[in-house]
Amino acid sequence: MTSRADLPPVQRPSGWAVGGLIFAGSIMITAGIFQAIAGLTAILNDTFFVVGNNYAFRFDVTTWGWIHLILSVIVAVAGAALFARRSWAAGVAIVIAILSALSNFLFLPYYPFWALLIIALDIWVIWAVTRPGVLER
Repeated sequence: MTSRADLPPVQRPSGWAVGGLIFAGSIMITAGIFQAIAGLTAILNDTFFVVGNNYAFRFDVTTWGWIHLILSVIVAVAGAALFARRSWAAGVAIVIAILSALSNFLFLPYYPFWALLIIALDIWVIWAVTRPGVLER
């Protein structure tokens, strides 16, 4: 029989890791809300976003609205799962952040500053979630 002194110490995530996880979750929820607003704007007023004729990836603005709206719901749910520290949350958050960054890269000619900001936040979320010990209890 082993005594408590023989057991290895329990490693808990540092305050920085947990704080990064909370910040990543809040960024995902906030970005999801803002992307939903951008998506609704594109759906309800398709003349709001204007793009030049020489861009290689030409999509209808209403299509972008639906893409942003659907992706925003998934981003917000993944952010909420990070708050709940679900075991699957990190993997889903990484995949969704990659998809969000790719969709915003394609959205660059429509709203460049916003797209670059979301891409930077998505990269930060990926970094914050992939740190060791973040989701360990």
